[in-house]
Amino acid sequence: MSTLARAGSGLSASQLKAACSNCGLRELCLPVGLSDAEMKRLDELVTRKSTVRRGDSLYRAGQPFEALFAVRTGFFKTRTGSPDGREHVTGFQMAGDLLGLDGIGDDIHACDAVALEDSQVCVIPYAHLERLAGEFKELQRQFHRVLGREIVRDHGVMLLLGGMKTEQKLAAFLLNLSRRLGERGFSPTALVLRMTREEIGTYLGVTLETVSRCFTRFQDDGLLRVRHKHIEIVDLAGLQALVGDAAR
Repeated sequence: MSTLARAGSGLSASQLKAACSNCGLRELCLPVGLSDAEMKRLDELVTRKSTVRRGDSLYRAGQPFEALFAVRTGFFKTRTGSPDGREHVTGFQMAGDLLGLDGIGDDIHACDAVALEDSQVCVIPYAHLERLAGEFKELQRQFHRVLGREIVRDHGVMLLLGGMKTEQKLAAFLLNLSRRLGERGFSPTALVLRMTREEIGTYLGVTLETVSRCFTRFQDDGLLRVRHKHIEIVDLAGLQALVGDAAR
């Protein structure tokens, strides 16, 4: 069941007042380069926040597309299902990422978005965003940049799944996660994996057992220190060398 009906539940007054203009993640989301007046209009557009509890869905495949969601705190996975009931993870989203872009083309969501931990999103009604983007060309340009970023990310996933060996896939996944966390002001070498190893495996197109063996091998080779979900990257250059030209 979607958690949109519980929008705003569990939030403090200070969290409810938070908006784009004072959000520390604004440069990773939409409103880069807007004037103060334009920022005020965008603040008015982001009408509410929604809290999504761990394991709950923000939206499900087949639901009507009505809004985009900017991840403010927490972590999500997007997934699709196969006819035999197996899950296929299509991406992992963290603070500063946009969710819901999959629904723009056909006006219905093509995948599920599930919270991997208690999370908070800003709800951006898409019809209102389109009207505002028509008024503010910089917002329109920034939205196109976001779409372009997603295309580049999808290309990177195709590279992961098609052009690398298993160890390279996992190394590239960890390097990508490290880079994204670093961009958000977190440690790029001390990672806490919000996803399971099985979810990593379905994302990379390998088995759970293969992922576990690769983590063990990386630790034995001195690239990582592994404690359950806590991963310390000991040799960043070594991971980069393992990926090689395919990471560029």
